[in-house]
Amino acid sequence: MAKIETVIELLHNGAKKYGNAPYLGGKTGDAWQTISFREADRLSSAFALSLLRMNYKKGDTISILAEGRPSWVISEFGLLKAGCISVPLSPKLSREELVFRLEHSESRALLVSENYFQKGAEALGASSPLILVCISPKNTHTEELARKFSFHEGKNLFYYDELIAQGKHLLDAAGGEGPELRIGLDEIEDAISPDDTVTISYTSGTTGNPKGIMLSHRNYLHNTFNSAEVVYVPYGWKSLIMLPLDHSFAHTVGLYIFLYRGLAMYFPDSGGGPLSALRNLPSNLQEVNPDFLLTVPALTGNFMKKMIQGVQAKGKPVYFLFNAGLRAGIKYGGNGFDKPGFWRRFSTFIPRTLANVLIFPRLRAFFGKDIKFCVGGGALLEIRQQEFFNAIGVPVYQGYGLTENAPIICANSAERHKFGTSGNIIPDLEVRIMKDGKECSTGEAGEIVTRGGSVMKGYFKNPEATAETLRDGWLWSGDLGYKDEDGFLVVTGREKALLISADGEKYSPEAIEEAVINTSRFVNQIMVYNEQRKFTGALVTLNGAELKAAVEKAGIVFGGAGGTVLSDDDLNRIINLVREDLIAFRRLPVYKVIPPQWRPASFAIIPGVFDESNGLINSTMKLVRHRVRDFYRTRIEEMYQGAADPHNMGNRAALRELFN
Repeated sequence: MAKIETVIELLHNGAKKYGNAPYLGGKTGDAWQTISFREADRLSSAFALSLLRMNYKKGDTISILAEGRPSWVISEFGLLKAGCISVPLSPKLSREELVFRLEHSESRALLVSENYFQKGAEALGASSPLILVCISPKNTHTEELARKFSFHEGKNLFYYDELIAQGKHLLDAAGGEGPELRIGLDEIEDAISPDDTVTISYTSGTTGNPKGIMLSHRNYLHNTFNSAEVVYVPYGWKSLIMLPLDHSFAHTVGLYIFLYRGLAMYFPDSGGGPLSALRNLPSNLQEVNPDFLLTVPALTGNFMKKMIQGVQAKGKPVYFLFNAGLRAGIKYGGNGFDKPGFWRRFSTFIPRTLANVLIFPRLRAFFGKDIKFCVGGGALLEIRQQEFFNAIGVPVYQGYGLTENAPIICANSAERHKFGTSGNIIPDLEVRIMKDGKECSTGEAGEIVTRGGSVMKGYFKNPEATAETLRDGWLWSGDLGYKDEDGFLVVTGREKALLISADGEKYSPEAIEEAVINTSRFVNQIMVYNEQRKFTGALVTLNGAELKAAVEKAGIVFGGAGGTVLSDDDLNRIINLVREDLIAFRRLPVYKVIPPQWRPASFAIIPGVFDESNGLINSTMKLVRHRVRDFYRTRIEEMYQGAADPHNMGNRAALRELFN
């Protein structure tokens, strides 16, 4: 087999090797439909020919704003075949963020699904030189939106289905412009270099302004081939892609590793609006029955909480057996790498067996009947989640990467894993831990730097940021971590996100936030905060149903026909309930490593949730810390007035709003 040097050659190779096996799957109405590897190659060529006919040329940038769907994948491969560069965009972007990326990337077109047609049309405006391409089928809704925003078919609006149909005709036509365009397509492909840019992927901006990361064919193929060596997935397995395709983890694994290994990716049913994919997820999991899943800690944390709450609702005997089985499963598994001794494992036999027969199968069934494991990325996966899912029989193997590294740097796997780490470094990638200009010894924390074929070309139109991040071929990640004695990489946090106390000491907030989320009944979201302050605080959103149930149990009357307005004493009691719940993690041995000075001493209750409407979370559901800080600056300052006392006016007002 000839050496594969571009992702287009990877697609051709997949078409030849796997033929009519399913590659892409989506739901139309009540039926799932698949697209084979061979068909994906042909359809993307059809899309490319239509772009050439519309005078798109090598080096043009085209943005994509849509949820994951087969037409997303076909469109990107098509525009790459036409020599263009893809700019994957998060559907959660605000209008201003979207406009910035379109202008900064110099995009000539915007591809949107029906769910994001309006957002795209509003960002472009009828007078924009960019065209809009709808990658969903034309219907009355899209036609109404087109009229509303003055987009005209054939002029500044085109539909994917019609471009594909036109392209198929050009592929097969013996005369007319078909042969000439096919020759042009072949010439473009022959001229593509391994160092040509495939995507400009904008950073989510969790700690600063976004930058456009340029990733080449070489970058993606290096990461694809080497990452596939760390996490082995056999031919024919399938997955439901729950993460957005603009997310680099889902993009590399879904488009390229699936193509390389002959795997099938299905997408959640998104018909009915942007939130429908999440609403349809449970039923789609049962219909697809994935062999493995890609996930992020926010998703698995939510799954874990719902599973625990579901077991609790079954009554005390079931919950007792569940907890006994869970403890036994965690004890039996150890840290995944260093297995406990025989007698210690033997002592877990009875509770583990009972739970595996009576309870755990029902929890596993949430993911479908074929699930083997999940691979987590996007953020740090707290060890308690890893232990929990391993104990119930659906291990979540933590990985680590960043978009600038295309993105995978290391990962745990079924063959070799250790809970609490981010896993094994992929082959042919150099990773150093640096501190004060020197390489750290084993176990010593510092900044993670990488060098190898996966490392990005640079930041688009940003030589200053490129020079700061890329030094002598080494990528300085801004993330902190260390290598342990067994060669596993342990990531401890982001340097720019560190808490800084008044005396200059630093600590990572992620460990504290995960501890709270995994032990709290009431806390829905949390951002721990300390910027050279006298104590550590936290901004929290609450699970209203759980808190109200606890308040009723405590005998506090609120709302309803016989209810009363909450008094100051009642509000103080509720605040005390939240305070005790917030630091409940301190009672568990696994969290005793968190020093007392970094535990939240006070907090600000935020009504509602942190969401994408104000840009407070990104596409992987991570908090954009600087935006949360700036948006709630008044509440933060109130939290630090005087002593560490959460009984303030802001929290009282937030609780009154919650209990109304």
